[in-house]
This record gives sequence, C-alpha cells and structure tokens, in this order.
Amino acid sequence: MHSIATSCPKVSLSNGLKIPIIGLGTSHHGGYSHDAILYALRECGVRHIDTAKRYGCEEQLGKALRESGVHRQDLWVTTKLWPGDYGYDTAKQACHDSCSRLGVEYIDLYLMHWPDAMVPGRSNREVRAETWRALEELYEEGVCRAIGVSNFLVPHLQQLKEDCSLVPQINQVEYHPFQQPEHLLAYCRQEGILFEGYCPLAKGQALSHPVILQLAQKYGRTPSQICIRWSVQNGVVTIPKSTKKERILENCQVFGFELEGVDMATLGSMHDGRHMSWDPTHVE
Repeated sequence: MHSIATSCPKVSLSNGLKIPIIGLGTSHHGGYSHDAILYALRECGVRHIDTAKRYGCEEQLGKALRESGVHRQDLWVTTKLWPGDYGYDTAKQACHDSCSRLGVEYIDLYLMHWPDAMVPGRSNREVRAETWRALEELYEEGVCRAIGVSNFLVPHLQQLKEDCSLVPQINQVEYHPFQQPEHLLAYCRQEGILFEGYCPLAKGQALSHPVILQLAQKYGRTPSQICIRWSVQNGVVTIPKSTKKERILENCQVFGFELEGVDMATLGSMHDGRHMSWDPTHVE
C-alpha cells in the first residue's frame, strides 16, 4: 500500500519547525475511532494528528499513538485549550493535563481554541492576553514546541500582537471553497502566521457541488481529493476529519497530481461566506 509518510510535504513555521501539510482531525460526537487512528498511522503514514481537550478523546488518542509503534519524534500532535481553562494559571494546568492524558512529555502545537474567553466581568482582550502569556511560557519551557490560535480573526490577532511578545505560529480556521477568508489569509502571511484549515470538505457539502464533481471527473480523482488538493496547493495546512479507513487513505492521496491554474481559479471563486462550524465574527 502506498504510504504518504514519504510523499507528504512539510511546511515551515516561523520558528523553523516543520509541520506535515496534511493531518488527521478528530472531533467530539463520534469523531474518534481508535482503529481509524491506528490505520492512519500504520498503513497510511499519517504523522500529524489534531485533537482538542473539548473533543474528550485525548486519553484514547494517547493510547493509539503508543500502540501504533510510531516514534514520538516522528509525530506531530496538536491539541487545544478550551475557553473554560483560559487565564494564566488554569491555562498552564490545562496544558500539563492534556500532556498527561495524551501520555506525552510535550505537545507539538498548542492552540487557544476560540477567541471568546466567556469570563464574566472581564474583557475578552484582557483574558486572551493573560492566557497567551501562559502559552508563551509553556513554549519557552519546551512543553509546547509551537503555539497558536484557532478561529481568531484579524482584530483578535492584532490585539494579541499589541499585548504580547510572541506572534502565534499558526492560526487554524475553517477553510474550504465556500469559506475563503482572503483578508485573514493575507494578514497571517504578512505576519508570518502559518494558516491551517479545518472542514476542508465543508462537512460534505462540497462533495456534491457540480463544479467539484466535474473537476473530480476531469482529474480522475474523488471530490474530496479535489478539495484537499486545492487547499494544499494554496499552501494551507489541511486537516480533514474521518473515522472511515477508506476515506482516510483517499484524503491522504493528494500528492500525485496537480490542479491547473484555471481550475484553482474556478475553485477560488466559489466563496459564498457560509460557515459549517462556529462563526467568530461576533466575538469582540
């Protein structure tokens, strides 16, 4: 079976670390499958796994990582800090707790999951800055090899830049043909923040779109491979989620072909602003 371990390119973060451009996402509500993770690691050569405290599967994932037999240094493990744990002391504790649930000594990438701090009587800005300072220290201590944010928009990132000393190394947001936040993408590139996209298949909505079906036919690929290839070709780190083995394999096999400029442009013009996930635009 064709392994992607050798063919999956890595992209550099601002600190020189390299992250595999494709990862496997997990989620809550049935978004975790032990067998699927083992299959991805052992058979498909997947080396980048994305999870979060919020999904409730860190412990199971840790078990799968150990069972897989893949060396820790060959893995890229991302997890996220939930707003319920924002604040200086609680963030530090939550990170150490995630480490012990995952059974790892360090986390490759630790993200603030959402810009809304949900702390009564305190501004989001203040709590985000305080939390980020905790992440900066975890980074300096080597508990996290990289730190970043998720679902942050330009104003959130600008405030963080003013309030703190380290610019996030990654911003992970929803990204698919119907949701292309160009302004945010441009800002991240300008600031050296690597852009990472989740929901690359628009929770399946992209897979039945006539344009995508047509391209799948043209390239002899599946609709999901077209979407993931488009994302990767835009330089976006992409984390499709699946618990089905055949889907995971399919989603990895996007390096044997390239979309032509005209087709990239067609997909690039499909933005209609719809969100499949949370919409952070209302968060101050």
